[in-house]
Amino acid sequence: MELSIQTNISLKPYNTFGLDVKAAHFCSVTTEDELRAALLSDHPRKFILGGGSNMLLTKDLDALVIHIGLRGIEILENNKENALVRVAAGENWHDFVLWAIGHDLGGVENLSLIPGNTGTAPVQNIGAYGVELKDVFHSCDVMHRETGKKETFSLEQCKFGYRDSVFKTTLKDQYVITSVVLKLSRPGYHKLNTGYGAIKGELQARNIQSPGIADISRAVIAIRQSKLPDPAKLGNSGSFFKNPVVGEMLFKELQESYPEIPHYPAGQGQVKIPAGWLIEQSGLKGFRKKDAGIHKNQALVLVNHGKATGKELLELAEMVQEKVFNKFGISIRPEVNIF
Repeated sequence: MELSIQTNISLKPYNTFGLDVKAAHFCSVTTEDELRAALLSDHPRKFILGGGSNMLLTKDLDALVIHIGLRGIEILENNKENALVRVAAGENWHDFVLWAIGHDLGGVENLSLIPGNTGTAPVQNIGAYGVELKDVFHSCDVMHRETGKKETFSLEQCKFGYRDSVFKTTLKDQYVITSVVLKLSRPGYHKLNTGYGAIKGELQARNIQSPGIADISRAVIAIRQSKLPDPAKLGNSGSFFKNPVVGEMLFKELQESYPEIPHYPAGQGQVKIPAGWLIEQSGLKGFRKKDAGIHKNQALVLVNHGKATGKELLELAEMVQEKVFNKFGISIRPEVNIF
């Protein structure tokens, strides 16, 4: 199969930070045959690009950048309680969430407005407002990068953790996800998750007593839009850092100095602390150096005010990590992938 490969292409339209880095070679694949041909081509280095939402590009890429453009949503099975839905890797995640709500299929409404494409959702085990992808995940189809062979990974095989999966650890850079199968609830069997206070407050403000999945989605969208900048207007990659998990002993020591410290149980004597709060308490909310900055409304988000480079954003991230560690003794780690 002959691929259409371009050279010296700017990736600015393909990453949500809006960074003007160049790809030495570039192709967009819309079928699995095209993907296989690209993976098995004789280019020595290959770089897989999805929605470009969870990445920081710090330099030009001397590689064949393969943009995943696989599209399609299909209901595989329906029973009384659940539906199995296959979503191609190139589908925009939020567009899929809206599709699910439009078909009265529940489970992903709390994950509304998360940027990026569906194929990268399992890599990070995306999550928000009390829900993670693993809660609705059934399986995913993948293609081996070296052989082009297709395989299917089950929930157990993906080894999901907090913003983590086997695709970020032992199998990193070995597979490309081509589609994801999710187990969604059918009408009458939705299990609504309104445990996060922000959702409760938003529903109360809207005077909604008995919410449905569409109500929760709209509430989440409103909350996210009030805190998070639109990447089309202000370059960003959503949450830049993971929320750190610490032991109870360290947490109690912190709580003595900061009684108001927000926290969530993380199991087995562990406590999760919002990284955004730690960054804000370190005096960095709204900080800016040249065009690399920290968002004025949400300290967890690094932003490109226009002409920042990936290197400048990385330097800012490292400064944030240092400030937080010096103040709290807590190491925060990037959620985004840095290249």
